[in-house]
Amino acid sequence: MAITNGYATLAEVKSALRLTDNTDDALIEQAIEGASRRIDGYCNRWFYKTSATAVKVYPATLYQVGTDDIADASITLKIDSASDGTFATTWTQNQQYQIEPLNAVITGNPYRRIVAINGYQFPIAIDKPLVQVTAQWGWASVPSDIKQACILLSIRGFARLNAALGVVGFADMAVQVRAVDPDVRDLLHTYKLEVVA
Repeated sequence: MAITNGYATLAEVKSALRLTDNTDDALIEQAIEGASRRIDGYCNRWFYKTSATAVKVYPATLYQVGTDDIADASITLKIDSASDGTFATTWTQNQQYQIEPLNAVITGNPYRRIVAINGYQFPIAIDKPLVQVTAQWGWASVPSDIKQACILLSIRGFARLNAALGVVGFADMAVQVRAVDPDVRDLLHTYKLEVVA
């Protein structure tokens, strides 16, 4: 099987496991993909880059639109100024709007908001979104902490196949596998988005 949007490679996890044969490759690949989706769920975001996709959004104010993670600055912003669902007006970056944070290109973090500039305002309607953003969503590259967390979770997921009922036995003793790996939690905590319902 091929890994879809995984945060670690088969070679990286096999190296961490000190495995050189190909016997368990399919199981390890499943563990990597499962670990990657668990990271997405825990962090409430994803760390791969999507293809360009148009998304309709509601502005938070006349001057700001909050977005999901935008992987790079190549976006298209359209406005439905006639409120007829056509999104016929295209705004120009750095003339009518800018994407922020401004230092995202330096930090490697994604863009998270769009701000109207030079006296422009976003149209707001209660019953429908009037702003459409076409972007590559997610992160431009997988952060090293996310990769390391994925390797640890993948190893755990792979080893769990040999731990009946979550218990690993060693001769005269048994060790229960913990529900949350504290090292993984420490690696992920700065990337976790808090969701307000």
